[in-house]
Amino acid sequence: MGNSFGQMFRITTFGESHGGGVGVIIDGCPPRLEIDASEIQRELNRRRPGQSKITTPRQEADSCEILSGVFEGKSLGTPIALLVRNKDSRSQDYQEMAQKYRPSHADATYDAKYGIRNWQGGGRASARETIGRVAAGAIAKKILRVAANVEIIGYVKRIKDLEGVVDPDTVTMEQVESNIVRCPDSECADRMIALIEEVGRQGDSLGGVVECVARNLPAGLGMPVFDKLEADLAKSILSLPASKGFEIGSGFAGTLLAGSEHNDEFYRDDQGKIRTRTNRSGGIQGGISNGEPIILRAAFKPTATIRKEQRTVTSTGTQTVLAAKGRHDPCVLPRAVPMVEAMVALVLCDHLLRHQGQCGTLKGVAQ
Repeated sequence: MGNSFGQMFRITTFGESHGGGVGVIIDGCPPRLEIDASEIQRELNRRRPGQSKITTPRQEADSCEILSGVFEGKSLGTPIALLVRNKDSRSQDYQEMAQKYRPSHADATYDAKYGIRNWQGGGRASARETIGRVAAGAIAKKILRVAANVEIIGYVKRIKDLEGVVDPDTVTMEQVESNIVRCPDSECADRMIALIEEVGRQGDSLGGVVECVARNLPAGLGMPVFDKLEADLAKSILSLPASKGFEIGSGFAGTLLAGSEHNDEFYRDDQGKIRTRTNRSGGIQGGISNGEPIILRAAFKPTATIRKEQRTVTSTGTQTVLAAKGRHDPCVLPRAVPMVEAMVALVLCDHLLRHQGQCGTLKGVAQ
C-alpha cells in the first residue's frame, strides 16, 4: 500500500536501497510518444550518487533498462517498466543499524508499523527509491513538452541561511547546471559549496529549500475541492524523502500582507490573453492553473544519517550511542532538484491528461 501515485498518469515504484534494484511501472502513458532512453538517463544522471565532491561517494551508474511498454522507440500505450540495478551497495556498513535506531530516520517507525525492516541502507525509506520517480518524471516532462511546451526548472534556493537571488521567470537550466550545488546564483553557490564541505568534514549535515518553476502551463488544469492542483503538488513534494515543508506562490510570507497588497490584479495583454500583473498566487487560483508560471518551494531537513555520535536506543529499548557509518549526502539539496522537478512533472502530466478526458483533446501526443 502507498507505493502508487497519480490517476490518469499513474506510477508505482518498487525496490530497496540495497536490494537487487529499484524501478517504476508507468501506467497511462499515451501511445506513440517517442521514448528516448538517453532523455531518461540524463535525468537519472542528475540524481545519481557520486556525481560531485558534495554528494555521497557511493558509485552507481544508475543505468536504466526499459523492460516493457516501448517498441521501436515509441510508447505502446501499455505499462512501461523501468529498472535500475544496484551495483555498489555496501550492506556491511549498516550492520550496527540493524539494532540501533538512527535519530530522525524511519528505522523506529518502520519497526512500529511492520515489525520488520530492511536495515541495509534504509530500504524503501532511502532516497534511492526516488530513482523510479525521476525516471517516470522524464517521460512526464516529455508529454508536457510535446503537448503544451511546458518547461519545468528546479534549483537550490537556500542552504541553511545562505539564500541565492534567482528570478524564476528567467532562470535557465544552463544556469542551474553550471555548478555542483545547482544554485543559479553563482556567487552564493560558491559559499554554499564551501559550507557543505565544511559541515561534511565535521560529520554533520545541512538542509535547505529547492524552488521550482513550471512555465507555459495552460490555464484550466486542476480539480475543485479535494484534487486542487496545489493540493496534489503539496502531496507529491511532501512524499519525497527528507521533505518537511511546501509553499506555493507567496506561501507563508503572504500572511504578512493585506488583501489589497496580496491580490493579483487582472489585465488583458497585447495578444488579448487575460493575465495577472503579479503572481503571488503562484500560478494557481481556486485549485486551478491560471496560465501564469507555477512557482513552488520545497523544504528539506538535514540528512538524518550522520557520522557524529548521537544518543539513541536499540530495538529493545536499551540506551546507546550511534556514529553512523556508510556513505551519505552531507546535504540532499543538489540531488533533490531533479526529484522535485520529477514530482511536479508527474502531477502536471496527470492533470493535463485528466483535463483532456474531461474538457478537450490533447494535441501532439496521441493523434
